[in-house]
Amino acid sequence: MYSTCFRTNLLASLRQCRSKLKILQGHLRTSCDVSDKTSTNSSSKLKNGPSLQDFLKSPTGELRPVKFDEQDTVPYLNQDDVWGGSRKVYFETYGCQMNVSDTEIAWAVLKDSGYQRAESVHDADVVLAVTCAIRENAEQKIWTRLQQFRAMKSRRTRDRPLKVGVLGCMAERLKKDLLEKEKSVDLIAGPDAYRDLPRLLAVTQSGQQAANVMLSLDETYADVMPVRMNTGSPTAFVSIMRGCDNMCSYCIVPFTRGRERSRPIHSILEEVRALSGQGIKEVTLLGQNVNSYRDMSEQTHQLADSPTNLSAGFGTIYRKKKGGLRFSALLDKVSQVDPEMRIRFVSPHPKDFPDEVLQLLRDRQNICSQLHLPAQSGSTQVLQRMRRNHTREAYLELVQHVRDVIPDVALSSDFIVGFCGETEDDHHQTLSLARQVRYDYAYLFAYSMRKKTHAYHKHADDVPADVKQRRLAELIDVCRQGMAEANAEKVGQVHLVLVEGVSKKSPSDLAGRNDGNTKVIIPNMDIPGEVGGQKCSPIKTGDYVAVKIKSYTSQVLKGIPLAHTTLQRFPNMAVQGQRAVNSA
Repeated sequence: MYSTCFRTNLLASLRQCRSKLKILQGHLRTSCDVSDKTSTNSSSKLKNGPSLQDFLKSPTGELRPVKFDEQDTVPYLNQDDVWGGSRKVYFETYGCQMNVSDTEIAWAVLKDSGYQRAESVHDADVVLAVTCAIRENAEQKIWTRLQQFRAMKSRRTRDRPLKVGVLGCMAERLKKDLLEKEKSVDLIAGPDAYRDLPRLLAVTQSGQQAANVMLSLDETYADVMPVRMNTGSPTAFVSIMRGCDNMCSYCIVPFTRGRERSRPIHSILEEVRALSGQGIKEVTLLGQNVNSYRDMSEQTHQLADSPTNLSAGFGTIYRKKKGGLRFSALLDKVSQVDPEMRIRFVSPHPKDFPDEVLQLLRDRQNICSQLHLPAQSGSTQVLQRMRRNHTREAYLELVQHVRDVIPDVALSSDFIVGFCGETEDDHHQTLSLARQVRYDYAYLFAYSMRKKTHAYHKHADDVPADVKQRRLAELIDVCRQGMAEANAEKVGQVHLVLVEGVSKKSPSDLAGRNDGNTKVIIPNMDIPGEVGGQKCSPIKTGDYVAVKIKSYTSQVLKGIPLAHTTLQRFPNMAVQGQRAVNSA
């Protein structure tokens, strides 16, 4: 079976192994003899030496019980090291509303550690960029800005150095590149590491780089009361959950923000009550998948056995979750905190719109009749590759059902053009869906491949860049036409508008938003307290105003303010105002 040469070589190798084994056995016998002698000597020494009791200190008092709420200390840093003192920090925030909320959490942590807020980057000792990684363009803006920060650092004197940090999704995704390639970066902190910012900044004082990008399974910052950055605004964001379990094939969020976890409802209500006490008139509940909220913080919530109710025709990539206090219960309780505070929520997934949520929007005066329904594509084949777990037909049925329950609802959406394998027919199906639904607003993007995602590993980014841009332009045109048609129908109507401040384009005008979240421009003038009243007063930021819509563009409504009003008074005032409009 084997050649003679092979057998000869094999026998020779076996003889060599046998001789080496004999030598090794001899060494082992010698070692054992030495070990036995050493062991005997050590035993006799230990017999006459100190016992365990000699190493135990007799207690001089009562043992102190362990306090589990005590914070761990960092052995190489003392309290003075992590205290900000007079150091000033400046935040630059990029991306979504969640990053605005994260900025307020990070600022709350640093403010509590003695840091002060800088009004401009030139006054700052620390610059922190809260970043987005959802698309390549968003990341490129940060890289460009970091080069500018590097130039600023080089101009600083030794006694007043500038420290630069990158926070958020980009910090988690590109941690190695940020620390090794971009030498201007002193620290990076992922979305779940904001509590660690004082320590990280203390480490950088010695000239070292510092990083913490660990993702958490339970961090919700429930006990951190965010400090609002824009104190002059009548609106605020409240984060209710973090992370995402949907694992859409194009999306980096599960890899940069981790798994879904929800804040306890009591901490959310506490924050909303605090905002109401500060005079806030509109709160937006935030989450990567906000309507999948599921509070499991209490035993009674965990024992609930009812599964998650999904929209008809929608599925999930994971098993149906059981137990917990759901989004409808949270929305119900939040809306009862202050009847004069408007409630919105973003960003939802279409799968999580059971009837109990839709009925709340219909029945509660202070929950805005506005829904964000991300479609992403109008092609069932593309939706399958995106792992959206629904068809085009199921989405359109949901839209119709929403409009049946809430006839005056305003709808917005997200679309991605040029996803992997998208054909011209797929694209035209997206255009036809946008025409059919006719959104009040839409966020449109060309697909940008992200590492770590399912699409990165399983699909090819095979749609050329110029084709993506052409398809994007076509979708923009279709959506703008639909938005213009929707706004045209509002001319002559009376809308409730929350005034947010002076218009950016005209100091003689004010800007606000109606119930559907469309921007409304009105002249800055004195108006009566009721329609047809004689006593007039100025319009201030945070006022609710009844507005007669006079003209429109695809994105903006313009109108004439009729009177001051409130959320609860407006339905009757709208009827009076509409009569006045019709008789004029």
